[in-house]
Amino acid sequence: MSSEILMRNHVNVIGEGDKTLLFIHGYGCDQSMWRFINPAFLKDYKLVQLDLVGCGNSDDNAYEYEKYNTLQGHVDDVLEVCNELYLKDITIIGHSISANIALLMSIQSPQLIDRLVMVCPSPRFINDNDYVGGFMQSDIDELIETLDSNYLGWSKGIAPVIMGHPERPELALELEESFCRNNPDIARHFARVTFLCDNREDLEKIDTKTLIIHCENDNLASVAVGQFVHEHIKGSVLSILDTNGHCPHLSAPKETIEVMKEFFSAS
Repeated sequence: MSSEILMRNHVNVIGEGDKTLLFIHGYGCDQSMWRFINPAFLKDYKLVQLDLVGCGNSDDNAYEYEKYNTLQGHVDDVLEVCNELYLKDITIIGHSISANIALLMSIQSPQLIDRLVMVCPSPRFINDNDYVGGFMQSDIDELIETLDSNYLGWSKGIAPVIMGHPERPELALELEESFCRNNPDIARHFARVTFLCDNREDLEKIDTKTLIIHCENDNLASVAVGQFVHEHIKGSVLSILDTNGHCPHLSAPKETIEVMKEFFSAS
C-alpha cells in the first residue's frame, strides 16, 4: 500500500476474513495499542489499523492546525482511508476521543458502517448542569495550562492516572512513552480539541448497532458517562468491565475481547 492517503495515516491491513474491523486509537496513542486485541480476530476479519495524523508513525507534515481544529479533520481522513481501501459494511472500534470520531463517521456515512464499538467514550469531559463529565472547566483549564508549559512532565504525571493500574507500572510507562514520542506542538493542539469537545447532541443522530465498553473505575470517563452515552444511543449495548483505568484493551484485553465477540455474535 503506497498511496499518499494510506501513507499519511500509516495504514496497515492484516487478517483473513471478509468482514472488516477498523481500529482507531485514542489521544496520544497509536495503532500498536490494539496489539492484544488483534490476534483474537485475525482469522475471521480483515483488520485495518491506522495512526491519526500527528500520532504514531503518521505523516506529521500533513497536520494542518486549521483542519484539525475540530474532530472533523480526522473524520475526513479516516473516511478517505475507507474509500481508498474500498471498504464497506465495516465495524469501527474507537477508543476514547476516537469513539467520538467513529460516532461522527456513523452520522456522516451511515451506509459505510455496520457496527460501532466505543471503548471508554466521553462525549464531553466538562460538567454541564445535570451532566457529569467528570471535570470542572477550571480542571481542564489547569490541565491544558500544565500541558502547554511542561508537556513531558504532564505526560509523566497523567499516564498513571489514565491507565489506573498502579500495580502494573509498565502500562503507565508505555502510555507515557507514547505521549512523549509525539510532536509536542501537535499533542498540545489535539489535547485542546479532545478535552474541550462536546458531542452529546450527536449521540441521538445515529441508528448504528453500538457497543459501549466502560471500566468500573475510570478517572477520565466514569460509569455515569457510559450510561449517558448508552441512554442517548438508541438500541445500544453497555458493558461495564470489572477493571480500572481508561485503556481496557491494554490492561484487560481478555475481558474486552469477550464482550466484543458476544456483541458481534448477537448483532
